[in-house]
Amino acid sequence: MARRAVVRGRVQGVGYRFFALRAARELGVNGWVRNLPDGSVETFAEGDDAAMEQYLARLRSGPLASRVDEVAAEPVEPQNFPSFEITR
Repeated sequence: MARRAVVRGRVQGVGYRFFALRAARELGVNGWVRNLPDGSVETFAEGDDAAMEQYLARLRSGPLASRVDEVAAEPVEPQNFPSFEITR
C-alpha cells in the first residue's frame, strides 16, 4: 500500500517531520516527508496495510506541540523506497 498525504494545521516548527520519521521507521514504512511552502507537511509512504494504517493514525495525532486539522491521504503507485527520510 502506498499513500501521499498532506497534513494541515500547526505542523511546521513543532518537530512534525521528525515525529513522522520516527513513526515510519518504527512501523517499517518507507518513503519521505517534507515541509511545503504553504505551512503544511507532505509525506509519501509505502508499506504493508497494517503498518500504513498505523502510520496514518499517528500522523493524525502528531507530536504534542502540533495541531493537526486535516490529513488528506490519497492512494499512489508504490515507488519501492529503500528507507524513510526527511527531504527538506
